Amino acid sequence: MIIRKGTPNDMPAVLDLIKELAIFEKEPDAVVVTVDDLIRDGFGENPLFHTFVAETNGSIIGIALYYYRYSTWKGKTIHLEDLIVKENQRGTGAGFALYSEIIAQGKRDNVRRIEWNVLDWNTPAIEFYKKTGAKILDDWRVAQMDEEGINEFLSRNTK
Repeated sequence: MIIRKGTPNDMPAVLDLIKELAIFEKEPDAVVVTVDDLIRDGFGENPLFHTFVAETNGSIIGIALYYYRYSTWKGKTIHLEDLIVKENQRGTGAGFALYSEIIAQGKRDNVRRIEWNVLDWNTPAIEFYKKTGAKILDDWRVAQMDEEGINEFLSRNTK
């Protein structure tokens, strides 16, 4: 297995993994992003995200997709959006290798924090993260506004 930076040619496999994650997270119809979106947004002049891929025998079996954020308390941080390993490849060490590469990237970039979200029912992931020294913040809640909410807000609050 090799861990390497993702390329535009990897984006069809990346999208397949994103769709697999959506099924795992019980949101099979939630993915609207396309391969073209991923290529445009990840490999343009100002990329919005970066990827590492885990590859065995020429096949991508996992990805870590991350981007940079800025904390008013910590400065530059990394947000790990998704760490995904194909279901039939879990337990091979691919997830740990990708996770390790993200942490190493954070060290190379001198970030003061790496953060991500984990679903409260994903006990194996929570236990894994705790074992590696990550803190699970039970007192914080994720707030989101989807496209419908954005449009509704603007229609009610703009003149």
